[in-house]
Amino acid sequence: MTDVVLVHGAWHGAWCWRRVLPLLVAGGHRPVTVTLSGLGERAHQLTGDITLGTHVEDVVTAVRAEECRGAVLVGHSYAGMVVTGAADRLGDEVAALVYVDGVVPVPGEAWSTRNSPQVQAARRGAIAAHGHLPPPPASAFGLSGDDAAWVDRRQTPQPAGVYDDRLHFDAARWAARPRTFVDCTTPPLATIDPSRERVREQPGWNVVELATGHDPMVSAPAELAQALLAVAAR
Repeated sequence: MTDVVLVHGAWHGAWCWRRVLPLLVAGGHRPVTVTLSGLGERAHQLTGDITLGTHVEDVVTAVRAEECRGAVLVGHSYAGMVVTGAADRLGDEVAALVYVDGVVPVPGEAWSTRNSPQVQAARRGAIAAHGHLPPPPASAFGLSGDDAAWVDRRQTPQPAGVYDDRLHFDAARWAARPRTFVDCTTPPLATIDPSRERVREQPGWNVVELATGHDPMVSAPAELAQALLAVAAR
């Protein structure tokens, strides 16, 4: 049995993994979900003091509280930043990393770094106007119908302090771990394009393509679970 630690992306919460959890359990593994500070059921904790470092600490604390050993650490979207930082702190407690259409950083980058100038300006403008990043419509993630409505009802504002907070980590130790990138191709989310390119340029990546949108845990849970189970079984 492998511990599979699931960390949601921006504007989401642990709720987004609901359709994947029973599939991981049926596969013989233990899923552990983390809700990041200020999001999901912790939305009441939203403050201007939350940074990327806060979210890294959320994951480190959860992994150690659950006494995970040799865990597969899974980060969706923005949480690629978070799981990278958490793995750096956790050392041997993490055996492998999975980036689900996730941001793949190098040391010294922020979530904002590889965004286009237009996206940076729009997001910093939203932060200036609202004090946080309001959620986009779920249709931006390729969702429609009941799936989009389900996600729209649950999304919450993203803490502003995580956007330009830079991440520092040991690149050699990170590169030594098995790493899988789940590339959601239909439709592809443009802000993930730099990571798509990076994982095809860097050595050591296993790339899995899913013909679904940016929220595969909602739109293609069986296919995503299959990819996660393959990593957990190694």
